[in-house]
Amino acid sequence: MSDPFVPPGGPLPSADGARPTPQGPTIDSGAPVPQAPPPGAYRVPVGGYHAPIGGYAVPAPVRPSRRTGALALASAIVATLVTPIVAGVLALQIGLLVSVDELVSVTGDVVIAALSPARIETLWAEIMFWLGTALGIFAIVAGIIAIARRRGRGMGIAAIVIAALGPVLFFLAVTLMYGIGNGIAFGSTI
Repeated sequence: MSDPFVPPGGPLPSADGARPTPQGPTIDSGAPVPQAPPPGAYRVPVGGYHAPIGGYAVPAPVRPSRRTGALALASAIVATLVTPIVAGVLALQIGLLVSVDELVSVTGDVVIAALSPARIETLWAEIMFWLGTALGIFAIVAGIIAIARRRGRGMGIAAIVIAALGPVLFFLAVTLMYGIGNGIAFGSTI
């Protein structure tokens, strides 16, 4: 059996650079020859090291979940679309029950007591306002987290943009629907 630590070309050359041959005399090749390791040194096997069998292997990279971005986007959509629609329907009902002339005094102050005929609708419209606000703030925070942690980055960006448009759409829907309801109930005929 051959020695696994002897290179394929035979034994290593001596310190003077001559390589021993199987026939006996040494031949000087003139090329620089690597030095032999010192006695007791650890030598590398001829074929290199073998791959470990059944040992540690680098795990495959885990793709982060996009759940944070999806949650942010869902809450932004609810805050921007659902709450203004519900509040707009409620504002239409409030407009049918409460006149602008009753709601605003001669000095320009708002008379809250004028909303008493529509107190349930007013309460639900306020609940929709605060629900939309809470969901919008949550969507913005969750969108920032999704962007920073790369967990649904595109959905996080979309959630922030959509949630930023929410207050504009809410007040536009409520104002427009209240005006339509008030025009239907208390409008003048020509």
